[in-house]
Amino acid sequence: MPKRIAVLEAPEGALADLVGALRETAADKAVVDVSGSIAELVASHARQPFDLVLLDYLCGDGVRNGREALAALRAQDPELAVIAVADRGDVGLAAEAVKAGASDFLVRGDKLDERVATLLGKLHPTVELVHRHRALREQYRLLHEAASERYRMVGSSDAIREVLERVARVARIPRPVLIVGERGTGKELVARAIHEASGRGDRPFLAVNCAAFPETLLESELFGFERGAFTGADQRRPGKFEQCEGGTLFLDEIGNMPLAFQQKILRVIEYGTFHRLGGQQELRSSARILAATNTDLERAIREGRFLQDLHDRLAFEVVRVPALRERDGDIDVLARHFLDEFVREVPSLGAKRLSPGALALLRRHAFPGNVRELKSTIERAAYRDLTSVVDPEDIDLPESASAEAVGFEERVDAFKRRQIQEAMTRAGGLQRRAARELGLSYDQFRYYLRKYGPEARPLTLRRPPKARARARGAR
Repeated sequence: MPKRIAVLEAPEGALADLVGALRETAADKAVVDVSGSIAELVASHARQPFDLVLLDYLCGDGVRNGREALAALRAQDPELAVIAVADRGDVGLAAEAVKAGASDFLVRGDKLDERVATLLGKLHPTVELVHRHRALREQYRLLHEAASERYRMVGSSDAIREVLERVARVARIPRPVLIVGERGTGKELVARAIHEASGRGDRPFLAVNCAAFPETLLESELFGFERGAFTGADQRRPGKFEQCEGGTLFLDEIGNMPLAFQQKILRVIEYGTFHRLGGQQELRSSARILAATNTDLERAIREGRFLQDLHDRLAFEVVRVPALRERDGDIDVLARHFLDEFVREVPSLGAKRLSPGALALLRRHAFPGNVRELKSTIERAAYRDLTSVVDPEDIDLPESASAEAVGFEERVDAFKRRQIQEAMTRAGGLQRRAARELGLSYDQFRYYLRKYGPEARPLTLRRPPKARARARGAR
């Protein structure tokens, strides 16, 4: 049964009997709406889609006929079930209406209630199919938004702004781009940003880690192979260049690509042609190539490990992704972003925030693993924290930046926060009882409660990592 039904009002209320029959038949199972004009109907459908629309094919809304109404609705929603209505049976008229875009034809007259009931039953499978298609489209929209959010580059430093400006400039230029930077800086995120901004966002983006394959496997992975090309090749398989037709191929860790294979990649970049492994047919590729490396390519060229010609072809533009230590102010922004992402992904953790002491500790750490290391550190801290505030004690960093390196005031604040929250938990949320337990006046307790937050959940105090290590050693 359609849930939302619309009737396009005809001149002089000609379809009033149809509206009555629909409302009586649908009862409380559907809403029957009456639109006074085609424009109103189209606008209503845009705000909240209808499942079924009925209109007088000859009269339309009195200004424009039913054919024009059908054209407007079909332009807006090709899947919408639209019924053309007439006051007389005419095979030619019905055929014309269906040809114009009507899903079915209904003749008003005797036994209208029965005809309406039959029509609604007949349309049930069509309406269900439209519902599924709408749900799939919405799911696709949400997934696309999630993907866009996932690959969005976060940061406000001058260093990352410069990267984004360079990405915007080069994205729509159909030439290779070389992306360089330390491990964990987000080189693939930059590649995806270029892809999304290039106008190829609806085409494939495929990534291949060149360091993960020996030369023979890398060739079949990128170029594909013909049946019989080697033992076990029992059927033809297209490679990434074919799968990525019209899209973007991201060659990660290109500095680790075998020297002999670099010549083959150079040919694809220069001429746009290649052969499948074991094949004779020359194939063309329109995939855009983006490459990334954390290797010093200049040194690799001097040592004969990387082709100067390949470097020159890849480096139409070189985008250098800054290390996290070069992104002034971005540690705070990224840390909060990763924490928010993680608690959304794991709702059972509850709402959390980073204490000033935790942020200060993160800012003092060098993060040799860059953004990837920061993300892992934040997720681990959020998991370990048993309150609503991530403190320095929750953050596990190498010994040079362990929780014991936190300043005296920061450790005192963390202790007070835990005392307040534990007391609230034991007192069942009753502030006066918690104040008495801590030996504080009600006003004093209220001051600390405002300062350290109202959240109170069962806590377990833990020693810092180095302290735990010493304790284990003592045992």
